[in-house]
Amino acid sequence: MRRNMMRITGAVAVSAMLTLGAAACGGDDEGSGGGDGVTIGVMGDLTGENSGLVIPPKNGAQLAIDQYNATNPKVKITLKTYDSQGKPEQATTLVQGAIKNDKIAGLIGPAFSGESQSTGPILEEAKVPSVSPSATQITLAEKGWKYWHRVVADDAVQSAGAGEFIINQLKAKKVYTVHDNQDYGKGLADSIGNAVRGKGAEVQSDPVDDKATDYSSTVNKIKSYNPDVVYYGGYYSVAGRLFKQLREAGVKAKLMSGDGSVATGLIEGAGQQNAQGVLLSCGCLIDEAGTTNAKSKKFADDYLAKFKTPVGVYSGEGYDAATAFIEAVKAGNTDPEKINQFLSSVSFDGVGKPIKFDAKGELASQDIFVYEVKDNKLPLLGNTKEAKVG
Repeated sequence: MRRNMMRITGAVAVSAMLTLGAAACGGDDEGSGGGDGVTIGVMGDLTGENSGLVIPPKNGAQLAIDQYNATNPKVKITLKTYDSQGKPEQATTLVQGAIKNDKIAGLIGPAFSGESQSTGPILEEAKVPSVSPSATQITLAEKGWKYWHRVVADDAVQSAGAGEFIINQLKAKKVYTVHDNQDYGKGLADSIGNAVRGKGAEVQSDPVDDKATDYSSTVNKIKSYNPDVVYYGGYYSVAGRLFKQLREAGVKAKLMSGDGSVATGLIEGAGQQNAQGVLLSCGCLIDEAGTTNAKSKKFADDYLAKFKTPVGVYSGEGYDAATAFIEAVKAGNTDPEKINQFLSSVSFDGVGKPIKFDAKGELASQDIFVYEVKDNKLPLLGNTKEAKVG
């Protein structure tokens, strides 16, 4: 995900608990302990229009750290929140304060790719490791950064998987891609277009203004083109408005979007009836029922018990990102450079996938999953090779 700027109904209620301090300082969350300890930050849009994509991974990270601290370890971990609202310029200021004033030993996030681009050089210079649960832009792994990691597949992997699904499962011959003209959204939509074009589909594309509310020009172009599938690259706030207008205009194509739209805020924006059958691709695993493995089930149960809301997009990835730092601390590492060195060889079974980083900080596991809106939920259909649409 990127905001230049992978369940929001329950998640927004949780945001009331995220009372943040001064902008440059962030807020202390439960789970901090006295005595020896380290501080890990978590950064992203916690109060903005796309907070439904960030509160779940923040909560996943909090759960992991609270569970660790409950074992009464010698070195406890404090999780400190930094609300960037997804804005790169705000993230830059916040990360400088986190390093200088709060002495963070690591950062979970930033959540979006734009803020990851802006904070990466600062973290690199300070030699402070970061693990993003959700930033998917391809170029992040091409910077040569040694302190950067993510626990999710990038947009190249997502577009290849989603493109295969669109051709093989949806049988699309004509595809229309729409994007918000930002790095993440445009990059994903362009990659989707290239993927399906490479498999023989015709493709047209159009950008929309993410601050606008009337997309009639794009809607008319789509209606005239009469595609089999419309794929939107961007975030759920815009996707909801666009899909609503497409359905109200009588467009019958399959509607699909990516990880930036995997939130029930999409359903609220489009209207429940208009959103039915919308498909979503994501490198995140949201397995509320625990159908994939026992660890996934336990995590979903623990998450529900703590936050009174089901697991959401990137909840598991937030938990896994925090666990990577926890494993480093458990091994006796509290210095940022030593933690980063440990991350280069960390290997464990995450909530839904193996966690192991390559030399670029990329995750070894590359599955992409598909979700479909049914009523007011986003049930998992399976990975892009297995998912079936009724």
